[in-house]
Amino acid sequence: MKCPFCHHEDTQVIDTRVSEEGDTIRRRRRCAHCDKRFTTYERIELLMPVIVKKNGSRTDFDAAKLRASLMLALRKRPVSAEAVDAAIHRIEEKLLSSGVREVLSGHIGELVMRELKRLDKIAYIRFASVYKSFEDVAEFQDAIAEVGRERKTPSK
Repeated sequence: MKCPFCHHEDTQVIDTRVSEEGDTIRRRRRCAHCDKRFTTYERIELLMPVIVKKNGSRTDFDAAKLRASLMLALRKRPVSAEAVDAAIHRIEEKLLSSGVREVLSGHIGELVMRELKRLDKIAYIRFASVYKSFEDVAEFQDAIAEVGRERKTPSK
């Protein structure tokens, strides 16, 4: 680490402390050349992938938009805020762990549908009707039948 005062390359770590949250490391350093002290911080840098929309435009990932979509589908449904937070966290983790720099908006829609199916079947149908652009009653019936089949299948 270069000294910010004399730009010498030889600095020593005197003290290291982890923040209370555990997400930052604070290091006190001393320059071997000018003997001045300074502090550095280490933080994890997590970059969410860029979202590629259907029209080809790109936009930054926005957790607030994700939450708004989930909350709209879950409106007046008996799902706790903690369950919604956990679903958002799972989606974000899947995106981060994928390691890709860009992701299609359709992939995020599929992740949202998967989480809604786990949280609330009615919310899943609401979201699917808009996301998949249902055109007629038959498409609603197919989606409801699909959810009904999964419910009757014993889980392992």
